[in-house]
Formats: sequence, C-alpha cells, structure tokens
Amino acid sequence: MTDAPPWEPPMAGTEAEHLLGSLDRLRTTFRWKADGLDAAGLRTRIGASALSLGGLLSHLAAVEELYSTHRLSGAPIGGGWDPSRWDTAEGWAETCAGAGTPAELYALWDDAVTRSRERTAAALADGGLDQLVHTGWLGGQQVSLRRLLCDLLEEYGRHTGHADLLREAVDGRVGEDPPDDWRPVGAA
Repeated sequence: MTDAPPWEPPMAGTEAEHLLGSLDRLRTTFRWKADGLDAAGLRTRIGASALSLGGLLSHLAAVEELYSTHRLSGAPIGGGWDPSRWDTAEGWAETCAGAGTPAELYALWDDAVTRSRERTAAALADGGLDQLVHTGWLGGQQVSLRRLLCDLLEEYGRHTGHADLLREAVDGRVGEDPPDDWRPVGAA
C-alpha cells in the first residue's frame, strides 16, 4: 500500500481533521497551480477579467490574514492590508493587484498560510469548532469557528478553480492534484 500524499485529507478522522485536511488540499492545489512562474506568468489574464495568479496569491494572502486575525479573534489584520476598503472597487483591486516580484508574492502567500495554520490550531486547541469567533453575521449573530473554516474552504474552492483556468492559459498545466513528489519552489 502506498502512502497518500501529505495534502490528502484523512480517510477517517475527526470533523476538525476533515475540515483542515480539505482546506490544506485546496491550499496545496492552489499553490501548485501558481507555482514556478515568472512575473509574466503571474500577470497573465484571461479575456476581460482582471484576475491573475499573482493577484490571487495576493488576495488569498489577505484573506488568510483576515480570517485568522480579525474574524477569528478581533485582532487587527497585519501586512499593511486595509479591510475597510475591500468592499469598494478600489480596495478590491488593491487586494488582487499582485504587486511585487514573484518571490515576494510566493512568500506573501506562504507566510500568511503558515500564520493562519498556527492561529487556527491554537483556536481549535482552546475551544474546538463550536466556539464562537469574533466575527458576526447579519443581525449580529455570532459565527462559530466551524463556519469560519467552511467560509475559508469556499473561498479557496472558488479561487482554485480560477487558478486552474489561469495556469492552463499560461503554460498548459492541468490536473486536479500535484504530482505526489511535488513541493513548492516559487519563482521560475
């Protein structure tokens, strides 16, 4: 029997292990789709869309920071992001600009994911999936950590699909999962 790749969710486990495993599988697939590109590859767009792989690296780094700080605990979001602007056209463009060198964009996302994993693990150890997090919903109803993780999974599902199309346009890379021996390398 062969071992499953490290990003494969557990075949049997707790609810938290399945949620985190599924999230990490999407993170890995997204990172594989964005991996190993130069600046031109990270700027490639399709049609009229403003989305690029570099922009998605930047956007998802901001999302990781937002979910694992302000939405989780109320802590301010780091990294120079200004979430109060994200609901405006200009603010959305800022989070999706993908400004920076390929090495900077890969590091931005990699570091944000590392911090998010650490904060999520600490929150799970401190109160489990049922605990209420800082963020509220319409009408002031509080959100559980479970819901926060489900929302992050949804965000990654949407953007991993975008990354799939963008990467195919760059160099033809297709597929659902990276090869079993793949590890992130960053810029070409």
